[in-house]
Amino acid sequence: MAAKKEPEVTAQPAADQPPATPQPQEVRLRLDEQKLRVSYANAFRTNATGEEVMLDFGVNLVNSLVPQGSQPEMVFQIGERIILNYYTAKRLALMLGQIIRRHEEQFGELELDVTKRRKK
Repeated sequence: MAAKKEPEVTAQPAADQPPATPQPQEVRLRLDEQKLRVSYANAFRTNATGEEVMLDFGVNLVNSLVPQGSQPEMVFQIGERIILNYYTAKRLALMLGQIIRRHEEQFGELELDVTKRRKK
């Protein structure tokens, strides 16, 4: 006598219950700094397209070897260009805002006007 085959049943949420949300999976982050380059910048320039934000970082150099009476020249020596999508640019902006806020809470306001800084 052949055994009676049970119908296959798949678990589905009831119509009045929302589907179960997937549990977030923990991911371990490992930083690889073997090719890390460190650069100093005291100046930056920004540019943007509809898809990307471009950040140029570099150093302002004042050319002191100009003939007398000539207009001094400031050279922006670009060392790095970083291209970000807008999502990454926004995360960077938020993170920089948090870092600066914490710094100012601990050490005081950062004055951007150089003439006001010199008076201190």
